[in-house]
Amino acid sequence: MAKSCELTGKKAMVGNNVSFSNRRTKRRFQPNLIKKKFYLPEEDRWIALTISTSALRTVNKIGIAKALKRAKEKGYYNGK
Repeated sequence: MAKSCELTGKKAMVGNNVSFSNRRTKRRFQPNLIKKKFYLPEEDRWIALTISTSALRTVNKIGIAKALKRAKEKGYYNGK
């Protein structure tokens, strides 16, 4: 499974390490991902998602049902 958020689609970015002498070497910026279980009362079941911590704040703000609906519309989540 790729290291990406299932609700927002965040994934690794590519950038440079810049040393004091200004030499540049490639590096990756990984998203801050966690595995979290959510309860869906409409479907009376639990789902496990790999989400970023910023997506967790969004879920706390708008709710898991609305967040899943947004993710399905944008094509990030293809669950049931």
